[in-house]
Amino acid sequence: MPARRPSRIPRTASRRTVAAAAVLPLLLGALAACGYGSEAGKDDKAGKAVPVAGARKLSADSVRIGYFPNLTHATPLVGVQEGLFQKELGGTRVRTVTFNAGPSEIEALNAGSIDIGWIGPSPTVNGFTKSGGKNLRIIGGSASGGVKLVVNPDRIASPDDLKGKTIATPQLGNTQDVAFLDWISEKGWKVDAQSGKGDVDVVRTDNKVTPNAYASGAIDGAWVPEPTASKLVSEGAKVLLDESDLWPDRKFVVTHIIVSQEFLADHPDVVEAVLRGSVRTNEWIKADPERAKASANVALKALSGKELPPDVIDPAWKALRTTDDPLAATLRAEADHAVQAGLLKEPDLRGIYDLGPLNKVLRSLGRPEVSDAGLGVP
Repeated sequence: MPARRPSRIPRTASRRTVAAAAVLPLLLGALAACGYGSEAGKDDKAGKAVPVAGARKLSADSVRIGYFPNLTHATPLVGVQEGLFQKELGGTRVRTVTFNAGPSEIEALNAGSIDIGWIGPSPTVNGFTKSGGKNLRIIGGSASGGVKLVVNPDRIASPDDLKGKTIATPQLGNTQDVAFLDWISEKGWKVDAQSGKGDVDVVRTDNKVTPNAYASGAIDGAWVPEPTASKLVSEGAKVLLDESDLWPDRKFVVTHIIVSQEFLADHPDVVEAVLRGSVRTNEWIKADPERAKASANVALKALSGKELPPDVIDPAWKALRTTDDPLAATLRAEADHAVQAGLLKEPDLRGIYDLGPLNKVLRSLGRPEVSDAGLGVP
């Protein structure tokens, strides 16, 4: 029997999940039609992925981890760049691949091209439910926050002014797209989720080209993650809404860690070492945020060819919060409230989390365990 629904999620968050439920049935076909699922990962040459000399090799020769070249993936950016994952893995080599879309990362996990990945909640839920709960587990948290609605102040002065305007999100059905669709629903406006047409026109635009679309006047604003939000602000946009303000304690999952169930079963020692590296990296980030910010920027430059200027990375870095807690209650609330609204047949998300390895790491450090909100492995 599923655990009792959490009662702390406010009505705004509840409505967010209604939009998520409405979009979920559209995602698989729509994303494939857009070609997102076929995007291949890119070998990441950044970081210090040289096995520690003389160190014991774990049960696998190497572990392949995937993530995005994005500040919301600060943990792997910094952890790989500083060699913190490799230090925990000893003689087992870290191999890295970067992605620009969640569905392509799920595809890579399913194909065995990566073993562990940092990714957002929407593609994770889609991947888990499509496989009947057999392909992945969420094993840890990574980041909360860092998502904003930024707009052209000459065209939009208040939230009500968005009606009739054109707003960009990164991708049909991605985490930010779902959140914006829900916020529109909360306002009482109607938008066709698949086409984006309605009281507000929602256009799906890659974060790399969103600033150009804004500069040309093709869009009036965007609901986007960092650093795209701060890039737009540096070019004259203003922040109309920080998504953190819509969630209890201003916390919501934007990035968490997933693993192939097969890899978890075959190499639990490697998974534990990666999680220990993640926890150590988050500690490192919190202990010296300025140095960590610089490290993340070095990693971004290696991946994209350019670093972020201070007027972009400084506010973007402040908006993000790294976390070991996957904030499972926010994911659970989305599913529960969607079912309650009658917009989604009850998905069986039990077993989507396996926080045993993470809690083992946390206990060893004298830190409190984190909750799976009743969605853990039996």
